[in-house]
Formats: sequence, C-alpha cells, structure tokens
Amino acid sequence: TLSLHDALPISMKLKITLKKSTSGRLEKQQRTVAALGLKKIGSSVIQPDNPAIRGMIFTVQHMVSVEEIAE
Repeated sequence: TLSLHDALPISMKLKITLKKSTSGRLEKQQRTVAALGLKKIGSSVIQPDNPAIRGMIFTVQHMVSVEEIAE
C-alpha cells in the first residue's frame, strides 16, 4: 500500500556555490550573486529549483557551480 507521503512529488533544491570573485564584474552580476545569498568565494546556499532561480544562475553561470539535491 502507498501512504500519502509516497504520493507527494519530490521537491528539488539547488546547492549553489560561488567559485569566482565578483570583483571587477558587471554590477548586474554582482547584484545577482548577492540576491542569491552568496557572499564570499566558496560560500554555498540552498535555493528552490524554479525558473526565477535558474535565470539568476544563467546570468552568473561562469562564476558559480550548481548541484541538484532531492529533498
């Protein structure tokens, strides 16, 4: 038998890690990194996987690494 918990879809989250400095980058990129919640090189945040976050990642894809995690 299936329980209610088994029927719920798995929500995906993204672990975003800042790999390169924001110094000398376009202001839009600096603000995007800050809006994602990243401060220092090597810092990581967990964000929900949705189109808005994906768009922000696309803007700074050369500065971050992304991992999908199931939750």
